[in-house]
Amino acid sequence: MEIPVFKMLSIVVPVYNEEKYLEEVLRRVINQPLPGGLDRELILVNDASQDNTWDVIQSLPAKFPQTRFQMINKTVNEGKGAALRDGFKKVSGDIVIIQDADQEYDPADYPKLLQPILDGKADVVFGSRFIGEPHRVLYFWHQLANNILTTLSNMLTNLNLTDMEVCYKVFKREVIDRIEIKSPRFGVEPEITAKVARLRLNGKRVRVYETGISYAGRTYEEGKKIGWKDAVSAIFQIIRFRFMD
Repeated sequence: MEIPVFKMLSIVVPVYNEEKYLEEVLRRVINQPLPGGLDRELILVNDASQDNTWDVIQSLPAKFPQTRFQMINKTVNEGKGAALRDGFKKVSGDIVIIQDADQEYDPADYPKLLQPILDGKADVVFGSRFIGEPHRVLYFWHQLANNILTTLSNMLTNLNLTDMEVCYKVFKREVIDRIEIKSPRFGVEPEITAKVARLRLNGKRVRVYETGISYAGRTYEEGKKIGWKDAVSAIFQIIRFRFMD
């Protein structure tokens, strides 16, 4: 098997009201060594934040002069899905990863997420918060909802994921170039999953891997945004993108 050569990782970061955490998160992203000699670019999409997030974003190139930045400032808040759609249009790397702007996900997991693609074994890699790595203990009902959504998604996509709703998803560039995102908010997670499950590259089904990641979830007091309405919406999106889209 011929192992492909990859040169750059594009890190797409949707941001909404994260002035408190953003710089530290990106410092960890930038300082994280990457396997395979990969370069990196950060694509930051400010989703019409109401705090000083845009000011923080604009200050970053001077603080990290060796890092390539692309910055998008949206004037209307549309949600995570719309922010990712805008960010994906700007990527120039061979591999693309989604990074949340809070401190729930650890960039130290990048090497294990990237390795299956670098080894030529995978086209897409999902992280999983539920297969053996440390995670902060928080809301029972959130995990139950996640399990239900993941199971429903698996039933309709014929994948056997353990954490469909996870932020950390990694794609070869040719995969993300063929996914047109329509969900504006958190429904983007089941939408991407459904479209990955249907996608073919060179006539063959896309190869999907999953690897355990650490997770330090936030409470609502600490700024967590997703709620029960997003779970209800996700059910609709799972069905929509299996049968109606």
